Amino acid sequence: MKIGVIGLGYVGLPVAVAFAKKFDGTIGFDVNVSRVEELKNGFDSCREVSEAALQQSNLFITSELKDLSNVDFFIVAVPTPVDENHTPDLTPLQAASVTVGKVLKKGAIVVYESTVYPGVTEDFCGPILERTSGLTCGEDFTLGYSPERINPGDTEHTLENIVKVVSGQDDECLKTIAETYSTIIKAGVHKAPSIRVAEAAKVIENTQRDLNIALMNELSLIFDMMGIRTKDVLAAASTKWNFLKFFPGLVGGHCIGVDPYYLTTAAERLGYHPEVILAGRRINDSMGRYVAQRAMKIMVKKEIPVSQAQVGVFGITFKENIPDTRNSRVPDIVHELADFGCSPLVFDPHANPKEIEEEYKISLSPLDSTGMLDVVILAVAHDALIGDKGEFLSKYLKPDGILIDVKSVFHPSELQPEQTYWSL
Repeated sequence: MKIGVIGLGYVGLPVAVAFAKKFDGTIGFDVNVSRVEELKNGFDSCREVSEAALQQSNLFITSELKDLSNVDFFIVAVPTPVDENHTPDLTPLQAASVTVGKVLKKGAIVVYESTVYPGVTEDFCGPILERTSGLTCGEDFTLGYSPERINPGDTEHTLENIVKVVSGQDDECLKTIAETYSTIIKAGVHKAPSIRVAEAAKVIENTQRDLNIALMNELSLIFDMMGIRTKDVLAAASTKWNFLKFFPGLVGGHCIGVDPYYLTTAAERLGYHPEVILAGRRINDSMGRYVAQRAMKIMVKKEIPVSQAQVGVFGITFKENIPDTRNSRVPDIVHELADFGCSPLVFDPHANPKEIEEEYKISLSPLDSTGMLDVVILAVAHDALIGDKGEFLSKYLKPDGILIDVKSVFHPSELQPEQTYWSL
């Protein structure tokens, strides 16, 4: 069997490298030529695969379509974002399906890993493959779906250590897909009874997390009005054995902040308007602006002119210790401050300055470009920023400054008496 992985991002690259260990001639394909070149040079800007692992891998990396001509087991792992109206954007999936269709041969299996709503694999991707290849789905080639479970930056829950859900168009196809993935997944595979079930399982995994975090965010708003620190409340509640440990925060990334919209879009097409899921999305999408507004209220209370305040926002990636900025909610903080005349400096040791400028119209500043600040907004607690918490405060926060600690990394007792502390 010759395996070809389409899309070499956060999901596709680890999958391709893993299969290359088991199957000779495994091909990794990406239309981004610069991405292909960096991987050929042993560098993964996503930081999911180490330089050593890339250099030692037998993976053949290419952007040339002709190199896929002999593949008989395709894995499609391209992004499935939403547009500015929160509508699923299947353009990357469409383009990838056309690419596969151009080289698809009889007897091939095409497995999709991209997050979609139930029905996309068979009703959207299948017909594209048929039109492009001239082959018949279910006869000349078959479809499968195996939802990705990559957690960027997580060195514990890696591809090999997470149970893989697999599904196929028919029993024979499912058997082949399960056996193929079993060669790289130590944790084993779970055979879903249909492709639609597997697609649905993926979207509810992150929808469940999204709703639980939304609950914590709403509670944090309520407790803030009551003058209670949310982290203290959760520490007390967590002593009960069945209390679920979720925490308030900014919800970004390519999964939790996106996947629920795939499910709600599918539901609305069936005539049902989801109430709970969309309510959770509204709460989580509003938290960046809320943090900024809360910071400005504290500035006004301390008689610090908002337009003249020296403000620093630390961290802009969607979570700690990774370069991934997709769907980050930190820019909401920056833009809200700017709307009120504040010009914050933004720092992040992991983010790509060019990407931040292009995507969010925000310029990153070097960490050594600032003195002590009136307001420090610790949005993303990178280890590179707060390896030494005491040093971080003494270096950046004025003796009478304000610390906006989004993830409650610090305890109020760690601040000086004249300094002001606030957290979600």
